[in-house]
Amino acid sequence: MMLLITTPMPKENKKNYLGIDPGLATTGWGVVTKKKNELIAVDWGIIKTEKQTPFPERLVQIAEDIKKLIKEYQPEQAAVEELFFCNNAKTAFLVGQARGVILMELTRKKIKIIELTPLQVKQSITGYGKADKAQVQQMVKTVLKLKNIPRPDDAADALALAIAAS
Repeated sequence: MMLLITTPMPKENKKNYLGIDPGLATTGWGVVTKKKNELIAVDWGIIKTEKQTPFPERLVQIAEDIKKLIKEYQPEQAAVEELFFCNNAKTAFLVGQARGVILMELTRKKIKIIELTPLQVKQSITGYGKADKAQVQQMVKTVLKLKNIPRPDDAADALALAIAAS
């Protein structure tokens, strides 16, 4: 089991927003907080499951790690990306199941869920629904006043979701 947490901040009485970019091998997550009219990056990272681990165990790992994130950051609201796959139905089906356990854990903890398409996230972050990944990542860096673009890419995408949810 691997839960990567990158940059913890001290806990304060703030309104946290959790963004989740679902995946089976890699699920990105990011937490932002709103302080007055400013968004601040609290933390971000990935949940990584290993290909050789049996599929049901990978789903359990994702669910358990989401529970840990909820407990740690106590988000008021979560944004989860809706699936968009053109070509590979098998991949969409597997990722859809991972997304399902994520939604289940958020619902169990009574966290308000916003489901956003990639187009909606791009529109919210850049003002242009067809922005490329680099444009979105640059805006995440700018909005959150970070020195560097967050890595890995899945975590940057999750921060974009959290910003869109705030």
